[in-house]
Amino acid sequence: MNIHKIIAIRQLTEHTFILQMERRNMPFLTGQFITIRRPGTIDQREYTVYSGEKDDVMEVLVREVNYGKVTPRLKKLKPGDQVEVDGPFGFFRFQPNMFPVQDFLFVATGTGISPFHSFVRTYPNLNYRLVHGVRYGNECYDHEHFEKERITLCTTGDQNGHFNGRVTDYLASQEINPETQCFLCGNSEMIQQAFDILSGKGVPVQNIYTEVYF
Repeated sequence: MNIHKIIAIRQLTEHTFILQMERRNMPFLTGQFITIRRPGTIDQREYTVYSGEKDDVMEVLVREVNYGKVTPRLKKLKPGDQVEVDGPFGFFRFQPNMFPVQDFLFVATGTGISPFHSFVRTYPNLNYRLVHGVRYGNECYDHEHFEKERITLCTTGDQNGHFNGRVTDYLASQEINPETQCFLCGNSEMIQQAFDILSGKGVPVQNIYTEVYF
């Protein structure tokens, strides 16, 4: 475990915030995750790195869980406080030059947008489309950091997105180039359904990469 000082906390919604901390030259590949806990405690949580590989700071996107053992403590942090960080870990890595066809589809639910924020921040000239599913439109976490013509917000609880319904409903209505490299991050139900939809549209299994958040 390494000690990292908190630089800032940026509130996005009532229950969701960006935790910004010293990077301390910690190396990571975009798509990897770290574990965070308050010093003196044993409970920790895994968070995909939200910031880019070249950023001087390290950020994670946190959604507070009521009665949780970790997130309420993280929400109380202030600049200057310290956290214990371990990692990085994980294989949901992204190196676009490894793919012969530069056509990427990113599909996320909720805070599953984290790795894709890191992907785009690390590789700003990507040819990508991002489909993000949330309940309410105000949960469009930092969508202004993406090119607006490349992002589709799907909402199920209000009409404030681009598409009213689940991300899987949206995917089912779209034409997908079978050569597209597809990355899925979010809840297991979405990933299973999206996997079936994409493979049913002719996307080879080897072109679909998944990371289950919950």
